[in-house]
Amino acid sequence: MAKIKDFAVVDLFCGIGGLTHGFIIEQFNVSAGVDFDNTCSYAYKTNNDAKFLYKDVTELTAKELNSLFPKNKRKILVGCAPCQPFSIFNYKNNNNAEKQAEDSKWKLLYSFADLIEATQPEIVSMENVPQLRNFNGGKVFNDFVERLEANGYYVSYGVFNAQDYGVPQRRKRLILLASKHSKFELIPPTHKNNYVTVQQAIGHLPEIKDGEHSEDDFLHFARKLTDISKKRIKATPEGGGWQDWDESLLLECHKKEGGQMYRSVYGRMAWKDVAPTMTTYCIGLNNGRFGHPKQDRAISLREAAILQSFPESYDLIDPDAIFNMQILARQIGNAVPVGLGQAIAKSIKNHIRVIN
Repeated sequence: MAKIKDFAVVDLFCGIGGLTHGFIIEQFNVSAGVDFDNTCSYAYKTNNDAKFLYKDVTELTAKELNSLFPKNKRKILVGCAPCQPFSIFNYKNNNNAEKQAEDSKWKLLYSFADLIEATQPEIVSMENVPQLRNFNGGKVFNDFVERLEANGYYVSYGVFNAQDYGVPQRRKRLILLASKHSKFELIPPTHKNNYVTVQQAIGHLPEIKDGEHSEDDFLHFARKLTDISKKRIKATPEGGGWQDWDESLLLECHKKEGGQMYRSVYGRMAWKDVAPTMTTYCIGLNNGRFGHPKQDRAISLREAAILQSFPESYDLIDPDAIFNMQILARQIGNAVPVGLGQAIAKSIKNHIRVIN
């Protein structure tokens, strides 16, 4: 019977390490992460004690990838190709599918398949947005699955919600699992109808004002609001949005017939609910339902990280770099929630127990 210690994990498109950290918590040996965003290097290495390779995955060779796995270890390859090409926005605005399919970002998933084919890891996991299944008639995703199956992998996949796995956030993701040994699936929900709420996740943090850092945690920092934005957040009840405002506070887009498209902007979260999907703009009041449930501000960087289920101790601030909240928000929003990473790791752990 195989054991976890027999395997090593490499994380492609690793970012600041959400997926990796889920594997670390489940006691896997993650030997390296690969990403083309070098600003992620500090957080990835500091929190995960793993090598960070600054490299474009489209240029990563099989020899380089194999060198990241320790000798005499069996290989697990995981990753989440950047999902912007498959986002709802791009899906709805796909007026020229053939042209978009030529875009360099589409190559990332094909490069992932190339590397799987060339290095033949025993176990593979791929995570992405659900829209990937349908984009361009499903061609990109179907090509990925067919190449795995042609290389002897048993493949399973489905759409799962992070809130079902202890992440205090509503976030649907497509998760694929593949193995050379037999088909296996993601573990059943661990928090079905018992979700971790916003209050449970961030309610203990000290109060701060907009534009203010907490004395105890520099990452607990909320963006400064304009005077009109401050009036708008004060006029917004918990769980509410711009529909609750006096007409004098409305934006012109809200007054138009199509204004219903922007229902979530300037919204407040609700204490007793999970958070909305964290995005790369998750600390902007006008970018979604990112208002704090009680305090008159948008959520802080630390609150966003916690809502992505990063431990409160997760160190994201490189002391040798200039503090840049937009870069940090992007890193947090792009991450795989740690709790979802744990669910993937547990699923693989269960599978390892039944293989030779």
